[in-house]
Amino acid sequence: MRVRLFYHDRCFDGACSAAVFAEFFRQRYDPNAEFVLTGLFHRADQLFDEELFDGDENVIVDFKYSPSENLTWWFDHHQSAFLSPEDGQHYERYTGGQKFYDASYKSCTKFIATIGERKFSFDPTGLEELIRWADIIDGAQYTNAKEAVEMKAAAMKLTLVLEAAAPNRSKDIIPLLTKQPLDEIAALPWVKECFEGLFQRHLESIELIRERGKQTGNTIFFDLSDTDHGGYNKFIPYYLFPESIYTIAVSDAGFRTKVSVGSNPWAAEEPSHNLATICERYGGGGHSRVGAISYGPGELPRARETAREIVAELSAGS
Repeated sequence: MRVRLFYHDRCFDGACSAAVFAEFFRQRYDPNAEFVLTGLFHRADQLFDEELFDGDENVIVDFKYSPSENLTWWFDHHQSAFLSPEDGQHYERYTGGQKFYDASYKSCTKFIATIGERKFSFDPTGLEELIRWADIIDGAQYTNAKEAVEMKAAAMKLTLVLEAAAPNRSKDIIPLLTKQPLDEIAALPWVKECFEGLFQRHLESIELIRERGKQTGNTIFFDLSDTDHGGYNKFIPYYLFPESIYTIAVSDAGFRTKVSVGSNPWAAEEPSHNLATICERYGGGGHSRVGAISYGPGELPRARETAREIVAELSAGS
């Protein structure tokens, strides 16, 4: 059986979600299934290419919903899971028992494992480390910003490789995630070499954000659109500016211009704004504590104006 498996690319939880779903499917349905891994990115135009739903089974994990009749499995945990109200209504009418959504989960990986175990008798034994780290990383449940930025744990090293390396690297790592301990994968020569190069860039990103970060009340803003450091570690701002509550950043990856919006997991004051709801007003989305807006190539002025508006909203009254 040929399974087309779509997942959120350049994302640790996206990669882990793909790995756990593949293990679930092999265990419960077809041990010899062939998986065609297809990474997805958030773009200004987020419509799915119907021609890509060409598998015997077509699966989306950790990414937005598609109303395609060829989509057979779907798991997501983002508040902004639906591209339109019509997509949400399409999901609500679905009764097939293979599409699941719950925004209360910190990670899609844990969501898949839990649904698999409860509804399909999936046995996730041996995947505990993977599930635990996906929940920590995607839910920003680190002890402090130092742990998140210094990246000493194997899972953190793999996160850097997955988020910042060439997209095809995720396809090399995903099949290993359910077969080897994370420290063994991180120690593989090609993974280690990739991490070491990226870690030097990570250190450069820290200095760039230190230099460019501008504080307005409780909010930090920085613009990296003239650099190739758009894939920075999202906890750097809280490492450098621990008193901040919110972060707004602009970056330009060529294929999209992005406004990133985040909140400090260790802030003394609980964030009062739902960031996904704010991002949805501009066509983006995410979670209550972190979100993003994607504009098309060449829309940098629009992205900067959006960032200015969000900085003003979040910093008002601080």
